[in-house]
Amino acid sequence: MLKSIDCGQLRTDHNEQEVTVAGWVNRRRDHGGLIFIDLRDSTGLVQVVFHPDSPALFSTAERFRSEWVVQVHGKVRMRPDGTVNPNLDTGAIEIVAAEATVLNASKTPPFDVNQDTPVDELLRMRYRYLDLRREHMRDNLRLRYRIVKFIRDYLDDLNFIEVETPILIKSTPEGARDYLVPSRNHPGSFYALPQSPQQLKQLLMVAGTDRYFQIARCFRDEDLRADRQPEFTQLDVEMAFVESSDIISLMTDLYIKMAQTLAPQKELILPVPTLTYAESMSRFGSDKPDLRYGMEIGDLTDIVGNSEFQVFANVIRDGGMVKGFNAPGHADITRRQIDDLVNVARTYGAGGLVTIGIDSSAPSINALTIDHIRTPAKSLSIDEIKAIAGKVGAVPGDLILVAAGPQPKVEPVLGQLRVHMADRLGLNDPNKLAFCVVTDFPALEWLEDAQRWHAMHHPFTALRDDQWDLLKTNPGAVIAKAYDLAANGSELAGGSIRIHQRAQQEQVFAALGYSQVEVDELFGHLLEAFEYGAPPHGGFAGGIDRLVVTLSNTAESIRDAIAFPKTQAGVDPLFGAPSPVASAQLDDLHIAIIATDEAGA
Repeated sequence: MLKSIDCGQLRTDHNEQEVTVAGWVNRRRDHGGLIFIDLRDSTGLVQVVFHPDSPALFSTAERFRSEWVVQVHGKVRMRPDGTVNPNLDTGAIEIVAAEATVLNASKTPPFDVNQDTPVDELLRMRYRYLDLRREHMRDNLRLRYRIVKFIRDYLDDLNFIEVETPILIKSTPEGARDYLVPSRNHPGSFYALPQSPQQLKQLLMVAGTDRYFQIARCFRDEDLRADRQPEFTQLDVEMAFVESSDIISLMTDLYIKMAQTLAPQKELILPVPTLTYAESMSRFGSDKPDLRYGMEIGDLTDIVGNSEFQVFANVIRDGGMVKGFNAPGHADITRRQIDDLVNVARTYGAGGLVTIGIDSSAPSINALTIDHIRTPAKSLSIDEIKAIAGKVGAVPGDLILVAAGPQPKVEPVLGQLRVHMADRLGLNDPNKLAFCVVTDFPALEWLEDAQRWHAMHHPFTALRDDQWDLLKTNPGAVIAKAYDLAANGSELAGGSIRIHQRAQQEQVFAALGYSQVEVDELFGHLLEAFEYGAPPHGGFAGGIDRLVVTLSNTAESIRDAIAFPKTQAGVDPLFGAPSPVASAQLDDLHIAIIATDEAGA
């Protein structure tokens, strides 16, 4: 037996017991003729003492270096008075070593494993097996495990069953590019890795498996962002004979109870509000609003509709709107800081930004004079500024940020600025957790580059019952039976009631521009299944990686929630993937690599 107990399990109850422990040398200290090591395993640390009255043993301990793997046998004793470490679970005891064995030496690590100090992320990923030894990374993996276990236990209690669906399937468009897998036995044909199990879980509903879930691996070959990975894990849930309210209730209850159980350090803001998509965009400029703080966006269009400030007046005359929000206590920012805010607004697509600073010396908003105001919009009247301040809840000392333009541009720009200002003001408290449900999403959105309609969620989403006639006459106004669960500015889960009738599904495909030939080729299997008694059904999916980040206090990105992630460029620095393969492998697959010049010709 290499160990009789884990390092982190030792307590005062083990006093005077002989134990055998094994792990990594976290730190070695030489003090007054004694050698102390902190021995670490996956459960924690324990202090081990080596005395010089055992020369051979002491000589062995002198060789120890950080990250050596060693085994120690000895007796547990209480630490002497004044040496107890209250910050360590094992801090009241120590092991007096009687035997020690080096199980494996270690090279000097490229970064400190025994400290949570900043390390270049590329270096961490290159030596991921060392990075995962660090306490916060170990804690993130354990939290991930507990999240998945909680989900399985919760859904099992509700009579759901877990069903594994295929990884090798047919390529069908669901929003992003598919990862393709060439078939050796069928030259010229390809499998695709699933973007989600969407069609498969709908087929399970047709099959009578009316309460399904899966912890599913998904793959999307899309341009990467900080919160995206080419492969990820999601909770996938589907139910038959349900309405939107049934799914939303289950989804919300699951995530609330999970947070209360696994993240008790978070202050959960209850009750969970429900907002329509239109309301969420109007008030917060986002369909995943952060409700830990206020700074709601106010509509100022009526206030400045006849303003002498022509920038606002012209926008409104052209059918646009003027909106803004209040940044509390920020009126005294410098000219350079204001220029930075304007540049931020332009980065997000705004033509510009108007700021209105209200000096803290003003007695009240009602008593404002022009001397209390700092703004580039000099032709705004003092009455207009008072009304604007009242609309966004500003008081003396505050800064008002205003944008003007078409609604689809103004609200998202202000939403991004709201998040930016919350970061600057320190309002996004990581110890608070504010869920919200967003409903009534548009079914379709217009892709200007492609000049066609695109499904905002996916093409299998049902429309509100009164919206089907609009699909031909005004597709952009159609509302879907779709819903999301967001928290702290991140989407945690989303879903919809699905279409379960062939004729309605074909209507949506037609609105998206698919020909009947394309529909039959890509989706014929699903449409045929709908003709064999498909029940009404719906569900949701939620990313596990992002959920870990939300419930953790140490994960800074989803890469911190994944054991072996890819970089933002989709590269694995540890394995060196993606990489070329041998020509013989390509020959087996009947694939030839065609070299191109830098221009892609």
